[in-house]
Amino acid sequence: MTVEELCVDRGGRPVLDHLDLQIPAGLVTGLLGPSGAGKSTLLRAIVGVQMVRSGTVTVLGQPAGSAALRRRVGYLTQAPSVYDDLTVEQNLRYFARLAGVAKDRVGEVLDQVDLTGEGRKLAGRLSGGQLSRVSLACALVTDPDLLVLDEPTVGLDPVLRRSLWRLFDDLAASGKTLLVSSHVMDEAARCDELVLMRDGGLLAHESLDSLLERTGTSDAEAAFLALIDGAGDRQPEPRRLEPGADGAVDPAAARSAGPRRGVASSGRHAQDGDQR
Repeated sequence: MTVEELCVDRGGRPVLDHLDLQIPAGLVTGLLGPSGAGKSTLLRAIVGVQMVRSGTVTVLGQPAGSAALRRRVGYLTQAPSVYDDLTVEQNLRYFARLAGVAKDRVGEVLDQVDLTGEGRKLAGRLSGGQLSRVSLACALVTDPDLLVLDEPTVGLDPVLRRSLWRLFDDLAASGKTLLVSSHVMDEAARCDELVLMRDGGLLAHESLDSLLERTGTSDAEAAFLALIDGAGDRQPEPRRLEPGADGAVDPAAARSAGPRRGVASSGRHAQDGDQR
């Protein structure tokens, strides 16, 4: 996925200004930054639902928003995107039918998000955490190659957050690409690499270990503040995982960069609004 010279205006002012970004395939990339940084605007541009002033966004070899990407890109918005007056299964069958997906995919996705026993419940009667999982299931129903998740864990309890991040790990391990936005810096430790944003621009794009080494800090929040204060400007260039010609990252290169913080080296499981 490649973003080149992307400019987006909203409310008469620039939100993204000549943004350049390349997201490698097969990894969990965390898009972090405070509210108002432009995260959601960037995600909407990637899925092709954001009007842009100039620049290009190429996703899986196609222009963002192309008809060919409708089954290959899953998008989870901040607000639950389901019908309250339909059951969980009815919601999934509806989205599956729109995408021309076989009915048996519905059961597979319910199992993935741990909602197998909730299929006949009305979506409007679910808890907030269950509703978030239904929305995620709707994004997964087409078995997409790319998942764009806009703050999927906001407001969830720690147990459910851990469960979702384990699912994200499993999806990435199966070869899918995940771009996950958050304003919670603690979630940086769960990502393979980070994109830090502020005021519509990029502060950093590298692994957490590289970022901490470069800024001389001990956690993502301190590193973010150090970048704002200019403490990292005099440091060496951050180490990057270089994608191949097809956009995929060499697994050996990814391993040499070290395991994600909080993830055992023998596996991928972790330990624990607009214009964002």
